Amino acid sequence: MPKIAKRLTALEVASLKKKGLHAVGGEAGLYLRIAEASRGWIYRFSMGGKRFDCGLGRYPTVSLEAARATAAAQHLKIRDGINPIEERATKRAEKKLAVLKNKTFRECATLYVEAQRDGWRNPKHAKQWESTLATYAFPVLGGLPVSRIDTGLVLAVLQQKTQGRDEQSGEFWKVKNETASRLRGRIEAILDWASVRKYRTGDNPARWSGHLEHELPKPGKVQDVQHYKALPYAEVGEFVRKLRSLDGVPSAKALEFLILTAARSGEVRGATWEEIDLEKKVWTVPAKRMKAGQAHRVPLSDASLSLLRSLPRIEGTNLLFPSVKKNVAMSDMVFSQLLARMGYDITAHGFRSTFRKWGGEQTNYPRDVMEHALAHKEPDPVVEAYSRTDLFKKRIRLMDDWAMFAEKNNAEAPCAPL
Repeated sequence: MPKIAKRLTALEVASLKKKGLHAVGGEAGLYLRIAEASRGWIYRFSMGGKRFDCGLGRYPTVSLEAARATAAAQHLKIRDGINPIEERATKRAEKKLAVLKNKTFRECATLYVEAQRDGWRNPKHAKQWESTLATYAFPVLGGLPVSRIDTGLVLAVLQQKTQGRDEQSGEFWKVKNETASRLRGRIEAILDWASVRKYRTGDNPARWSGHLEHELPKPGKVQDVQHYKALPYAEVGEFVRKLRSLDGVPSAKALEFLILTAARSGEVRGATWEEIDLEKKVWTVPAKRMKAGQAHRVPLSDASLSLLRSLPRIEGTNLLFPSVKKNVAMSDMVFSQLLARMGYDITAHGFRSTFRKWGGEQTNYPRDVMEHALAHKEPDPVVEAYSRTDLFKKRIRLMDDWAMFAEKNNAEAPCAPL
């Protein structure tokens, strides 16, 4: 232990001018450090064979009397085997952790969405996340520290009273199960992210398997599946005839191309001339624009090729069907607006159902050929792993038959056994 120096008075301490360490006495190891423009208290001690310098604050903000009292308290801790510097570091870490644990669910959700935004292929994903969280989760969880969210609070979100599609109010999980299920998964993802960031600890209260499955009925038991409204396949020919009568309406051309290719709305609206090979009669949609994240080849029938050749090449854009702004894709509302003007209560996506039902009821094409045509992901990962072909040659005949059927005004469909 350092020797006890002469006990200086407050006046003597104030008169010290020389740079360096000055022992002030009263407590062993207490020094006033004088530097260029600052003065501060240092408590020097040894522990475990090592020497430590512990700062006790600036002088004269911390008086001589206060510095001696603090040094005396530090001496007692050292005698009990407590390193004051390590203790201080621990307290700072605990205080910092306490601040982190007070991070609210809303703050975590916002940070998570921003972190994931660039990885989502469709900008609509971020909007859907933000919308469902703001509508259903934030009123219950938004202002709470993410560390305090437990199973009861998650259930309060999923079991809150809301209004369903049939205008009947009820439990969110039951009357809007599809939305509630997605929201549960989003809450789970946010809480997992918060755990990685050390904002919370423990199990994830939004986890389904082995947890919420014991509190809520399975989605399949309560889910009210809402299918896209589709046109009966017997009416496709008449519908295509009406589309073709709408000369000068770009969205009509785009919708006809959607029907002939059985593609999704976003795939058609974002299609570019670079993706089209007129000679090989194929449209290759890149993986980044496909729902399954895999490139998809679409055989182009003669009707599809004729439609493409009729399209003008518009300067300043490479899109097949640009909006009136020329350099951007059509809005996702363009088809619903067109269908409404034509007097049809159906959706553009429903034409994929029309195509699938026609294939199942009016042709002999195998299921896997139809599923590849729709670019559906194989639900069985084992089957998918062993799939080595997209059945393109067989799909050429399929799309030709579909185009022929779509140009007729009756329900007679070609049956092409494979």
